Amino acid sequence: MPHQNPPKVVLFDIGGVCVLSPFQGIIDFERKNGLPADWVNYAIRYSSPNGYWQRLERGELKMDAEFFKGFTADLHNKNAWKEFHTSFRNEKKKLKDMANPTQLGDHVSLKAEIADSKPTDNDRGAQSSASKQKSSGNDPNNGKPSLSKLAKDTTIGDPVSMESEDVVESSAKGKINEGSTPREKVVSPSSLSNSEASPPPIPSIDGEFLFWSMMSASRHPDPYVFPALERLSSQENRPIIGALSNTVIYPPGHPWSRKELSDSSNPKVADAFLFNPKSYFDVYIASAEVGMRKPSRDIYDLAIQRLDEFDKQKSGKGVNPEDVVFLDDIGENLKMAREVGMKTIKVQLGKTWRAVKELEGILGQGVDLMDEKTRRAKL
Repeated sequence: MPHQNPPKVVLFDIGGVCVLSPFQGIIDFERKNGLPADWVNYAIRYSSPNGYWQRLERGELKMDAEFFKGFTADLHNKNAWKEFHTSFRNEKKKLKDMANPTQLGDHVSLKAEIADSKPTDNDRGAQSSASKQKSSGNDPNNGKPSLSKLAKDTTIGDPVSMESEDVVESSAKGKINEGSTPREKVVSPSSLSNSEASPPPIPSIDGEFLFWSMMSASRHPDPYVFPALERLSSQENRPIIGALSNTVIYPPGHPWSRKELSDSSNPKVADAFLFNPKSYFDVYIASAEVGMRKPSRDIYDLAIQRLDEFDKQKSGKGVNPEDVVFLDDIGENLKMAREVGMKTIKVQLGKTWRAVKELEGILGQGVDLMDEKTRRAKL
């Protein structure tokens, strides 16, 4: 049922909401290189709050050789690896604790959601029906992997993001090639759970290659949320549309930099997904540009402040937190939004169309954010 008072503001996250999630790139990278599921996310979480990833998203570091060196070092932290190994060996940590959603995204629980939702190729942004997973009729779990299985093995893969690894070299401007990526030190999940107290060697990871794999995965629009954003932005009596996203700043001249993307005639961006935030959002807040990142409360307060200022400039009465509905794919980000006073919608990997349906309900009758083909297929 629609809310009595439709929100004055729809606030979107970008990665994992408007565009495909970079965390799918992590999952695919771990699968392709035989890494234990969730090790990458665990290592980045361990480096918080002042790891190289977090500092890049706050705009404190340049995306240069020094960053990639430090990011790679964070992925080879001996103490983090020992703790990760121990958590598998003793099985003391619950599934949702294996990854910290405040840092990247709890893609362990996202995998559980995928298993539960049985997404279509379109849900996962796939380009080929070959990606569909067929479950066995004799499976006592009805084809759904158990939680313990999900904790030890990666069960999903996004063909789009797998294909995107082919463009990683050009994304890094020739600095990386797949053949140079260290892949000889492969650690299977079973070796983690069955070995003795001493952990196996830390798997060797090229942090720069991993980074560009993640960024490549997020160059594709979400097949449901992005069209909904386009429809919403084109309506006459629409709400204020904003974005609140943890971001990075690409080096000057890089094809994915904001300046380059604003010039669609530039041949360097001919094959890139052109997503200029100013074309869709009235207010756009990027973590790397403001020096703070989700889920810290200060960036939410800044968002409300800027939305309030924008509304008053348009002769409105201003914006309060309760006037905002926020769409994000990470639980901790949504939790803070609720603490601030916003309404929230969880955008779940593999079933993002449900978030669009929920948004339609919140906005009220007459708001149509899906085309008829999608609506017939999903509702």
